[in-house]
Amino acid sequence: MTGDLSEAVGAAQSGDEEAFRFLYRSLQPGLLRYLTALVGADAEDVASETWLQISRDLPSFTGGEFRAWTVTIARNRAMDHLRRMRRRPSLPVPVQALADLASDADTAEGASETIGTETALALIATLPPREAEAVLLRAVIGLDAGSAGRVLGRRAGAVRTAAHRGLRRLAALLEREGPAGLSVGVEGVPAPRPASSPALRAPHTEPADG
Repeated sequence: MTGDLSEAVGAAQSGDEEAFRFLYRSLQPGLLRYLTALVGADAEDVASETWLQISRDLPSFTGGEFRAWTVTIARNRAMDHLRRMRRRPSLPVPVQALADLASDADTAEGASETIGTETALALIATLPPREAEAVLLRAVIGLDAGSAGRVLGRRAGAVRTAAHRGLRRLAALLEREGPAGLSVGVEGVPAPRPASSPALRAPHTEPADG
């Protein structure tokens, strides 16, 4: 997939419309889920703004992780949107998007195996914003820790730690309450909100030293 994506990027930069459509089909589902986590029902509009900028700036892309470049644009557009709207993001992420969480350590494998249940939305909603976005970037977008760190303006180790902590919290919640439903918090984490409730505060770019 990475090789195909790189080839498509080069072709799209040369004006190949079919290559650009391939990039869109490959990246749009993950971008839309990520944006839905940040801006809720406005995700489609923000995604459209994102792709307009991608198409405009694609000739200037000089290499590196293309997915990280696109999600950085998407995140910036989402933050601009939230500032305009002056409201907090919500987290109605489709459960299917979280079915294959990228586990950072074997201590969180239980979470990655069980997270495909209907409790996923409520579980992610309980995470601190830094951890929630790290999990989303690793799981939904599929970025490695280094690329996710560049998106967030943080060190790879800080993102890896945040994702690991988030997964550990999910594993602890699942172990405590089971997949059927959650009613109380664990380790200081508040009881999960309904999936429709706002969950994440608007993320901000962290200092480079994480």
